[in-house]
Amino acid sequence: MGWYENMGKWWERHRFGVDLTTTIVVGLAFVPASAAFNFSSGYQNGLQTAALSALMLAPLPWRRTRPALSAVLVYSAALLHMLLGIVSLFPVDLLLLVSLYSVTVYGPRWAHRTAMVSSLAGSLVLGLSIAMQAGSPAEAAGVLVFTSMLSSLSFLAVWAFGLVRRSRRETINALVDRAERLEVERDQQAQIATAAERSRIAREMHDIVAHSLSVIIAQADGGRYAGATDPAAATRALSTVSETGRAALADMRRLLGVLRTDDLDAATGTGPAQLTHAPGLNNRPRPLPGGTAPSGPAGPGPRAPGPASGSVPTTTGSVRRPELTPQPDSADLESLVSQVRESGMRVSLVRMGTPRSLPPGAGLTVYRVCQEALTNILKHAGPDPTVTVVVTWGVDVLQLAVDDDGRGASADGSHAPGYGLLGMRERAAIFGGAVTTGPRPGGGFRVRFTMPIPRLDGAAPPPPPGPPASAARPDPAGHHGPTAYARPRPAASVPVPPPPVPPPPGPPPAPPSGSIGRRTPTGTTPPAPDDRQDP
Repeated sequence: MGWYENMGKWWERHRFGVDLTTTIVVGLAFVPASAAFNFSSGYQNGLQTAALSALMLAPLPWRRTRPALSAVLVYSAALLHMLLGIVSLFPVDLLLLVSLYSVTVYGPRWAHRTAMVSSLAGSLVLGLSIAMQAGSPAEAAGVLVFTSMLSSLSFLAVWAFGLVRRSRRETINALVDRAERLEVERDQQAQIATAAERSRIAREMHDIVAHSLSVIIAQADGGRYAGATDPAAATRALSTVSETGRAALADMRRLLGVLRTDDLDAATGTGPAQLTHAPGLNNRPRPLPGGTAPSGPAGPGPRAPGPASGSVPTTTGSVRRPELTPQPDSADLESLVSQVRESGMRVSLVRMGTPRSLPPGAGLTVYRVCQEALTNILKHAGPDPTVTVVVTWGVDVLQLAVDDDGRGASADGSHAPGYGLLGMRERAAIFGGAVTTGPRPGGGFRVRFTMPIPRLDGAAPPPPPGPPASAARPDPAGHHGPTAYARPRPAASVPVPPPPVPPPPGPPPAPPSGSIGRRTPTGTTPPAPDDRQDP
């Protein structure tokens, strides 16, 4: 920024002081000059000349702060000059041009237009006054035309220059206002983005921590009760607690590591999007629920300290990058159900339809919604609930249903309302889905999640509204039913396999040998099913 820009800003901030100083300097030069000029031209009253000059100079300090008022006072002093019969011009009469320029640039439109009309009228009056002193009519006409034209052209030139300056000033002010509005909008967008990012991080942390702690609590309670009779079971419970805690820690590190590498990503051009699509990333083994990599069963002995399972730390200089382990998606629901089943809860997973790839983030949404629903069952469903998870892949919609026959939320209100259901609805809304929750008619709780997905290749579009199936007539191609008229062309479509029939209710399968909790020990007769089954 140059010195002239700084001076211009200082000039704008101190308008009155600058104009007052300018008026004093001009007054010291013009007032004596006006008196001397009139004395030399035969007008002997120098005091009257000095008074008129000072009167025209007095409004000058307000020419930019109060341009309309300043112009009125200056033009009034000039009119008084004409009414006194003083035909000769004073040097301070040039201040009329300064006043016209100031009111044109800084004043309202009506003010500078009125000043211009007054200037033209004053030019005509001045020409008439000087022409009346001419010796002959021809000389008077020439003086009138010359004086009026010269004065009018001077005023018009100053007015035109003022209009150009006014237009430039208005353009600059409009650009400054627009820049300020854009800056405010940018700050607002940054605040909105920050709030959205905080909400996203809060949802992720809630899902990770709540699910992991629920599993840890269930395993810890089971290990405490089984420790007196089966020390090996207590050891296995501690191993499960350790693995779950390490998995949650790895997820938290991966989540918070993105926040710590923003500056590094901006400098190197390797942001989260680039890390997600890094070469070879999709070829890595799928992590278990919580973000850990597949590994063998933990032994009963203590584990040596080291990095969390599945962590792939990479460094750039001294900065530690977040792990490149892919996020879980809908394909990891089996691992999630297995982990919850290890806590002693009877869970069955049923898949219907043809699975397909989902948009980025949609698979994680399905996983998190199912994880939150199972976590709520662990916390609120009571002892020995039976849970059914049904994933239905439709033509253009994915449905997830999680039902249990437990008691639902605690009746004593010991569990404060959290943000799990709100987080599920927010996640679903991002991808145009919806979540409905509520008690089941036969007891228990129900969670329904629906989300639009890409259409299955080759599937026929949905039929338009028409007559019922009973009124449909066969088409020439031999098709029957309402779909006979919904086919745009006779091209064969890829058949969709019929959904498998879910197994009839019966005794649950024996849980894995390495899990404990509310399960039946190996070698004993399983308990009778709970009477709160699905009707």
